[in-house]
Amino acid sequence: MAPYALGEPRKFDPKFRGPIHNRHCTDVLCCVIFIVVILGYIALGIVAWVHGDPRKVVYPTDSHGQFCGQKDTPNENRTILFYFNILKCASPIVLINLQCPTTQLCVSKCPDRFATYIDMQASYRYKPDQWNYYRQFCKPGFNNPWKSVVQVIRDEDCPSMIIPSRPFLKRCFPDFSTKNGILTVANQTTFKDGRGKTRNVTDLREAANGINNVLDARSIGMKIFEDYASSWHWILIGLFIAMVVSLLFLVLLRFTAGVLFWIFIFGVIGMIGYGIWHCYWEYDHLRGIPGSDLTIYDIGFQTDFRVYLQLRQTWLAFMIILCIVEVIIILMLIFLRNRIRIAIALLKEGSRAVGYITSALFYPIITFILIAICISYWAVTAVFLATSGEPVYKVMANQTLCKYANLTCDPETFNTTNVTKLCSGAQCTFAFYGGESLYHRYIFIFQLANAFVFLWLVNFAIALGQCTLAGAFASYYWAFRKPADIPPWPLFSSFGRAIRYHTGSLAFGSLILAIVQLIRIILEYLDHKLKGTQNSFTRFLLCCLKCCFWCLEKFLKFINRNAYIMIAIYGKNFCASAKEAFFLLMRNVVRVAVLDKVTDFLLFLGKILVAGGVGVLAFFFFTHRIQVFTQEAPTLNYYWVPLLTVIIGSYLVAHGFFSVYAMCVDTLFLCFCEDLERNDGSTAKPYFMSASLHRILGKKELSPKKALG
Repeated sequence: MAPYALGEPRKFDPKFRGPIHNRHCTDVLCCVIFIVVILGYIALGIVAWVHGDPRKVVYPTDSHGQFCGQKDTPNENRTILFYFNILKCASPIVLINLQCPTTQLCVSKCPDRFATYIDMQASYRYKPDQWNYYRQFCKPGFNNPWKSVVQVIRDEDCPSMIIPSRPFLKRCFPDFSTKNGILTVANQTTFKDGRGKTRNVTDLREAANGINNVLDARSIGMKIFEDYASSWHWILIGLFIAMVVSLLFLVLLRFTAGVLFWIFIFGVIGMIGYGIWHCYWEYDHLRGIPGSDLTIYDIGFQTDFRVYLQLRQTWLAFMIILCIVEVIIILMLIFLRNRIRIAIALLKEGSRAVGYITSALFYPIITFILIAICISYWAVTAVFLATSGEPVYKVMANQTLCKYANLTCDPETFNTTNVTKLCSGAQCTFAFYGGESLYHRYIFIFQLANAFVFLWLVNFAIALGQCTLAGAFASYYWAFRKPADIPPWPLFSSFGRAIRYHTGSLAFGSLILAIVQLIRIILEYLDHKLKGTQNSFTRFLLCCLKCCFWCLEKFLKFINRNAYIMIAIYGKNFCASAKEAFFLLMRNVVRVAVLDKVTDFLLFLGKILVAGGVGVLAFFFFTHRIQVFTQEAPTLNYYWVPLLTVIIGSYLVAHGFFSVYAMCVDTLFLCFCEDLERNDGSTAKPYFMSASLHRILGKKELSPKKALG
């Protein structure tokens, strides 16, 4: 095979001095389509804003389509939704979706006692105060306690019964509790249903299936919210420390890249080793303690994770996992020690480039702002689209054989129809929000388009950042005399070139990636829907498709990243740049597989060490183990809530700063491969790489054949 069978290498160009400045617009058609799509996306947001009403999400709605708790309405002080007969509701999901087949009324508070209309009417002559309490759960304006029970229930003027309830999601749910393992409501196991029967509270449990789990989730959610409320400022301090440590690391990296990374490597090994020792100590310390020999399976799922820390099996599992990770890292260091030295050389060169272009460190803030805008616009548009339906009213009849039941109706003309005559007690009540117009029929399509354009814009923002950084760092590499030949404001100039000339190319690469991501989302949705199916072939096919598209997405991200580097250097269109980048990488496949990935691994270790170091500090702080800050540390329900937030947030902060460094190394690596193919180090064809990089990476590779890697 010829040495350059995978594409032709660059020929020497004496006029080439880095990123081309005399450029032309690339992928113009895609740029036009991208602009049109953005304008259409703005139009979609405006239409959704006109038709949507987020109050439908914020406020529950009564049977007449009126919002509970809305200001300047009769329901302003009635913020909770009350169900006349909750036994008709099949599950909490039905309640939340406002499709329970019973009258729904806005009230100021939920009932706090058992009562029936029959008992109230019987005692009205002697205890009129009972009617004053009961009628607040009747229809507004109804004040006839002598009306027969049959007529009241038929016309649904008042509920036949009320039960002790508490508000959840702004709706009245039965106040379930357990006493000695027995389900009760207000310490009672039975209640009167207002129709002459005594029923068990388990009927309420069956009617509101799973309500206890929902209420338990609410309790946990409230505790988590309380933890965030009392520790949010300490979380911000932890993230600030992570930012300072990340910046300090990048600054020190310019001078002591090799030493710092070896410290990082052995630091991670040491932290894992300490973790192994601590797990063994806890495992040995629990020996002989009653209950510590139980298995995780024996105690089942517990919301208080501290329970698991009292088991020897938990610490044994942690110790085994950490030992496996420790062995893997040590083996990788042994077999890749020489390549790690070369990777450190690339990192040193990258640290010099970042030192000369320090403004690049803060570019991730711009990318973060752009992505935050995209997420906000997508979320707002999705909410307005979801709430852009019109009130739909349906016939609610007590008679199960009524042929008009569940048919749509108009509340203004309902009383003039013969439905009430054929179906005694039938009412035209609010059911849900929807519509039959052309706009309402395509709400789902609009939501899909909203998600697709969101993915496209997010990928474009990332692509713009990658191309901008690549152009800036390429300006550094192709400066023959560093730093004298580095152009002024390289980051700003690169950003201007990317926007002015290559918006179409960046949009093209982002479009391809967005399509694959949308397909993955659809596959995940189908997998979720078909989870209960017994068709093994369907599950296997979906699993294969998900795996294939996951691999395709990773491959496209790799190709796009290197294509944007070539666009930043040569200013060609996306397809040509992707092709040239692919063949260049294939001609240097060993370096790509080892040097580039080892560099990514080292940077990943840096992220882990930053997140782990800040996480350990947060752990000792939130568990009151730092004596100096014992009084300042907040008292928490679950200390792992702020702890996980700090760890994940610290990792993301470190990732944001280290991503600049990773892009720098990738750009320098690709430029180095180009430099070896263009030049041979002679006076006529001098290398552009620095002397130190030449000594480590290029001194044995002056011939084109050796440049193949």
